[in-house]
Amino acid sequence: MRSLPVRLDAVLVQALIPAALSFAHLHDLAAAAGQDGWKAWAYPVSVDLLLVAAWRRLRSGGSKAAGWCWFLIALTASLGANVATAGLLDLDAVPAWLRILVAGWPAVAFLGGTLLAHGSTAEPEAAPAPTPERPAVEAAPEPAPSPATPVPPALVTHARKVADDHRARTGTPIDTPTLRARLGVPLPLAEAIAAQLT
Repeated sequence: MRSLPVRLDAVLVQALIPAALSFAHLHDLAAAAGQDGWKAWAYPVSVDLLLVAAWRRLRSGGSKAAGWCWFLIALTASLGANVATAGLLDLDAVPAWLRILVAGWPAVAFLGGTLLAHGSTAEPEAAPAPTPERPAVEAAPEPAPSPATPVPPALVTHARKVADDHRARTGTPIDTPTLRARLGVPLPLAEAIAAQLT
């Protein structure tokens, strides 16, 4: 069996070098703040994992506020350690406020990781509101789209995104009433769009 050639990706190498340096800076700061042994190594792992979890939330769609909040907190911790170990801080005499921040980081990281892992990643599916019964005189049929007028391609593209998002979240194809509710279009137009999505 032939072995696959190893291909070095310059972008990956470029990403690994600063990641390793940042990892070392976080370790050095934690060790200087009194966290010795395995605990000093756990700090950079927790900061980097929180960054990854926050970035994953940002890339997954839905509500991005929590993703940005925790991404900025973890980025501040990483950047703060990089700056602190650049000679601006005497690592032999770490101030008390910094020791408090380092000692409190595990609780902050645990909270952020838990909220990112178990929080909502997308907006809940909006169910169409029930409509009260109305007298027959008030109920007017919705006008059907003219057969000569095609559905605008931009609307079909948007509907396809809505349908793909629905399938990704529920595992089932979107039905016409749900598509109609999500797009806010009349039923005949929703049916015409649904026909183009199949």
